[in-house]
Amino acid sequence: MAYRIAATVLACGIASIALAQDRAPDGRHYLSQPLVKSIYTADPSAHVFDGKIYVYPSHDVPTSIPDDDLGNEYAMHDYRVLRMDRIGAPVTVGPVALDVKQVPWASQQMWAPDAAYKNGTYYLYFPARDKTKDKNGLGKFMIGVATSKNPMGPFTADPTPIAGAFSMDPAVFTDSDGKSYLYFGGIWGGQLQRWKDGKFDPNGSDTDLLQDAQPALTGKVARLNPDMKSLAETPHDAVILDEAGKPVLGGDHAKRFFEASWMFKRGGQYYYTYSTGDTHFLNYATGTNPYGPFTYRGHFLLPVQGWTTHHSILETGGKWWLFYADTQLSNKNHLRNVKVTELTFNADGTIKTIDPLVK
Repeated sequence: MAYRIAATVLACGIASIALAQDRAPDGRHYLSQPLVKSIYTADPSAHVFDGKIYVYPSHDVPTSIPDDDLGNEYAMHDYRVLRMDRIGAPVTVGPVALDVKQVPWASQQMWAPDAAYKNGTYYLYFPARDKTKDKNGLGKFMIGVATSKNPMGPFTADPTPIAGAFSMDPAVFTDSDGKSYLYFGGIWGGQLQRWKDGKFDPNGSDTDLLQDAQPALTGKVARLNPDMKSLAETPHDAVILDEAGKPVLGGDHAKRFFEASWMFKRGGQYYYTYSTGDTHFLNYATGTNPYGPFTYRGHFLLPVQGWTTHHSILETGGKWWLFYADTQLSNKNHLRNVKVTELTFNADGTIKTIDPLVK
């Protein structure tokens, strides 16, 4: 098996060397290559601002914490923004855009972010644990917002998290009428299952509700106020229906929502996309409005190398693109690298399934 050498610069500024495999451990080829190799990146949220592509990823960092179901090994503490003129162009890695030490209410774990723009201001939405303590001695995940006049930051965080939002994986969708919506939520380590009654249970389940025959937990959606910093309403359930028009059940792990909501609109149809987590698919469901309900349509990305799949979808240059991540550079679940590949549609609007590993 062939290897190539890639320089990897750690957060402390010390360069180390990572061996990047040309082939996956099972011998297949990677469909696409990492956008950057100087840092580890994951959970990419991509946007076009002022004619350039900006990607807002998690910034993975080395840690000795072992893998577990709560994701404690994902110890990210800051954000770096990626910029490119177009797909395939050289990528610029920005300086630190926001560090957890600059967030008054947060304690640790700056997980998957998103960004938006309105009236000359860029908004960075991010999850982090607050400074409370649960049964594990950890804070609860809340969602914050920070602002900047530059899409690459630095960003200044609001002193408190967004009231009414909780869990993780914020994603903002702005519709053609100018209204913006915040999607959020993730189970297991994202703690969505602890909010089942609308209030956080510090002693609640750490995995799921263990109700496989009941409707699955759903991601949340709420319209944002014009200030882009607060919710205009109580969050709604983003319900996913099966082919028979009934809610997808919690036991259907290949269909049900786990984390990583992302909404886009094409041809008047709303596409609610998400990760299934422990079955490692990216799925999509469609609806007629931003709230749903959404009807399950299928997988559009098969499992990548590594545990997590978190994505974004962007239209630019007359094509649609899928940003995702795998572990090609490290083969470690918590040290990932962002990639991009074209997303294509069938004539009926369904999405063609992508295999990130090819023979």
